[in-house]
Amino acid sequence: MSAFRVPMVLRGEVIEDDWVTFGARQGKEGFEAPDPAKYVDRLPLESPMALADLYEISLDEILDVLEALGQALDFEKNPHIQQAYEAGLVAANYPASMLKNSYTTLPYAFDRESLRELAEARIGIDHLEGWVPRTLRDGREVRVRAFGARTLHVPAGNGGLVSAITIIRNAITRSDAIVKAPSNDPMTAVAIARTLAEVAPNHPLTKHLAVAYWKGGDSTVEDRLYRPEYVEKIVAWGGFASVKHVTQYIQPGLEMIALDPKRSATIIGPEAFESDEVLDEVALRAAVDIGIANQEACASARVIYVLCGTDASGIERANRLGERVYEKLVTLPSHMSTKPKTFDRDLRDHIEGSRMTEDWYRVIGGEDDEGAIIVSQFDEAVDYAPALSGRVANIVPVDNIKKVTDAVNAYTQTVGIYPESLKRELRNQLPLFGAQRLTSLGYACHVTSSMPQDGIEPLRRMCKWIVDEECDPEKVFPLWRAPAL
Repeated sequence: MSAFRVPMVLRGEVIEDDWVTFGARQGKEGFEAPDPAKYVDRLPLESPMALADLYEISLDEILDVLEALGQALDFEKNPHIQQAYEAGLVAANYPASMLKNSYTTLPYAFDRESLRELAEARIGIDHLEGWVPRTLRDGREVRVRAFGARTLHVPAGNGGLVSAITIIRNAITRSDAIVKAPSNDPMTAVAIARTLAEVAPNHPLTKHLAVAYWKGGDSTVEDRLYRPEYVEKIVAWGGFASVKHVTQYIQPGLEMIALDPKRSATIIGPEAFESDEVLDEVALRAAVDIGIANQEACASARVIYVLCGTDASGIERANRLGERVYEKLVTLPSHMSTKPKTFDRDLRDHIEGSRMTEDWYRVIGGEDDEGAIIVSQFDEAVDYAPALSGRVANIVPVDNIKKVTDAVNAYTQTVGIYPESLKRELRNQLPLFGAQRLTSLGYACHVTSSMPQDGIEPLRRMCKWIVDEECDPEKVFPLWRAPAL
């Protein structure tokens, strides 16, 4: 028996028919959704010309609609958001307190001034609203405008904010979006799309948003849909396998914008040990970076490098920090972090193995799967570091920064650093190894959509940058006057 049903939303029309059953992840109960094979031909726009209505409205009108949409996403009043929450209790790996908090804070993503900042900082409002002129050195007049595209989004399911960001980016860029709902968050994008249809029926933003669920890899859907005559850009979030799967469809005319799987790191300088008060603050900040969203985010702290040295006194400092971090971690408020809903069995075995090798590792906590801090007693991370999850982190004492740079690579997204002086010292080095975002310790998962993401600018990539150039023969040398050689 299915746990719930996931409607399809086709440009304002809600489809609740032709139900088929889909299995969920990790042995969870399955759910039903309309048969995607029956509706796949209705997902794309009939013609690119259908995008023209988005250019008859101003950015201010777009912001008006998004602001009203945010207000309508009030958890206490919106039945669609409540249904998404109920579905998330089954499909997602978040405890109820954290899941509810993610929905109660969802309206803040639609703050009008924040969205205006996003448009200006990441694209430039002038380029969104019209043709921006410039005279080039050779005399030609060029005018450039950012146009939207026909896009297909494969968002990650680690929180409803991803679906909100997807829909916001689509609106700001005046794009058309087909959103493939993720199996571990199948209802959030649907809930937002249904609410948009109620807030702005028949509005261009509503008519350019379709949300559907199909199982990733379903060739009966994807072979018919992932084609340049229907889709110009695919924005793919998520795990390695899902992102790599999309690459088989990439061809001239069909671009992929990959927000692919990342890991993050933490670097703490010796200043953390200047006093007990400073150590307490550093431990709290590190615990927040580990614990927020139960370490599900790619920005979450997992391996924490501490520049405390590897002699006996350095190891003692690392152990002391580990104890403080664990104390702070297990007392974080429940809307931020809790004992994980599920815990990886293989990771548990690894932790118990480390617990029995006291010369190499000191394991603090973890007896009840509540989370743990593993302190290496030498300058190497545990060999199962990529599997760290469920509020389990590894503190690694090091003598110098080279050990850290050796661990940074193209998969490193966020590096939380303490103190700020150390961040300034490293900010011209770590990007050379692959780091994409450097932030203050404690802010790894405190992000804003007004910044670049994963080393790219997704909004600029979502746009097509169109040039209108004017060449006056009196100003730009005409080729037809060139003498024969």
